[in-house]
Amino acid sequence: MEKAFAIPISRRDFMKLAGLTAAGTLLGVQDNVPKAEASAAPAHRVDFEKAAIPTLFNVDVCVVGGGAAGTAAAISAARKGAKTVLVERGISLGGLATQGCVFPCMPTFIAGSDTPYITDLNKRMEKQGAPLDLGIETNTYYGGGKGQYVPEYLTLIYDEMCGEAGVEILYNASLVGTVTKDGKITACVVQTAEGLAKIKAKVFIDGTGDALLARFAGVPTEKGSEKTGRNQPMSLRFEMGGIDVGKVYHFFKNDLNDDYGKDIFGLVDDALKENRPPFFEFAKWKKSENFFKEGVAKGELTEDDILYIQAFTIPGKPTVMSMNCPEMPPMSFSSTDAVSASKAVSFGRRMMRHLASFFIQNLPGFEKAYISREASMIGVRESWRIRGKYYMDVEDYLHARHFTDAVCRTAYPVDIHDVKLDLFKKLEKGQYYEIPYRALVTNEIANLLVVGRCASGSFAAQASFRIQPTCMSMGEAAGIAAAWGISHGIEANALRWEDIPAEERSYMSEG
Repeated sequence: MEKAFAIPISRRDFMKLAGLTAAGTLLGVQDNVPKAEASAAPAHRVDFEKAAIPTLFNVDVCVVGGGAAGTAAAISAARKGAKTVLVERGISLGGLATQGCVFPCMPTFIAGSDTPYITDLNKRMEKQGAPLDLGIETNTYYGGGKGQYVPEYLTLIYDEMCGEAGVEILYNASLVGTVTKDGKITACVVQTAEGLAKIKAKVFIDGTGDALLARFAGVPTEKGSEKTGRNQPMSLRFEMGGIDVGKVYHFFKNDLNDDYGKDIFGLVDDALKENRPPFFEFAKWKKSENFFKEGVAKGELTEDDILYIQAFTIPGKPTVMSMNCPEMPPMSFSSTDAVSASKAVSFGRRMMRHLASFFIQNLPGFEKAYISREASMIGVRESWRIRGKYYMDVEDYLHARHFTDAVCRTAYPVDIHDVKLDLFKKLEKGQYYEIPYRALVTNEIANLLVVGRCASGSFAAQASFRIQPTCMSMGEAAGIAAAWGISHGIEANALRWEDIPAEERSYMSEG
């Protein structure tokens, strides 16, 4: 690391360097692609190569984005001996799991999907007193889906895991560009509290969720549905406290005669009898749908407000429920349009108040409830996706395809939160498909890996592989591959995952 960290460039000179007339276009957020097309224009890029910007880090591996995938990548690379820095624009790791209140962690629906990183994380959560096992006796809950990653536990554990592995975390830093040369990224440029800084590395891993690092480097990307051009809808989740969960449960079970959670009713009954906090969830589902429609009829809710409603109890918070809503209508807002996404936040916050008020006034058990937490990150399900060396399609899911270079497995269904575009069958019990290493690397940039929801795949394929456990396993594999490639002099996009010794890999296909 260089000792001096002065920023020898003024804002005026920076804007001249950018060749832009408006600062708002700097981050590449304009969206001029026809809505009927899934292909996306490159991010607006600035030529930083000759800019006098100080180097803050010079490392083996630089991971941008501290979400589920990025954090796993950084920790895994560091554990393999790579000097690693993890860049995060917020002040906590975990992304949507912590800042976005997205829990419980969705299941992969297939046994054997927990890679070593996930197993370690779960054990650490349990030691912290965060119960993971919800007690659901079913053969469908695997891959992190047995429980919930409670944010207040997860943020601390991620910091500890990074500290133990030797990962340098750079909080409050936003990516603004890259320096590329001869088909490789030589540095990324970040905005920090001190100003602009460069981070040099041998390998870069894009864990931004929006493929921002890849787009700045000129990697081809897609966005939205190939049929409609729309992105998956965004959510703005929140928590409510002061709830009598038992009273809520009895209302849905007995008064509304709802069967949404019938597989856990017995467990909830037992917990209430033993005065234990139960795991319980409710949703707008069949028999309870009219309850929420009555709210619309009375003018207390709008049709948008009840587009999607779901809520969960939270381990360790016996009077709190996490609201997996509101969900902003995809016809009105886009996650790949900066202005639209910003407006979605305000719109979602109003929806949040509508729902909270309706619950308090109409839902037994919510009489003394209040909003106890708002997500600090909007819930984006899908935005940009790269075009990598392998392009996953829905056929890979439907035919349960396996790969020799697979880095993980999943059977999570194609989960598109939109109007009914297509109906995709669920895999049979025991079936699963795999994510190939080639979907994490590109033809254009030799030293780049892309992990998480922006890996290479179609809109429908991404609707399956976007869940947290799968993203974690992708990140874990990328970190291992990055460190292995550096130590053996092999570029990330030339490396063959199957050539790494089995004992060094986090996952090996069963064929």
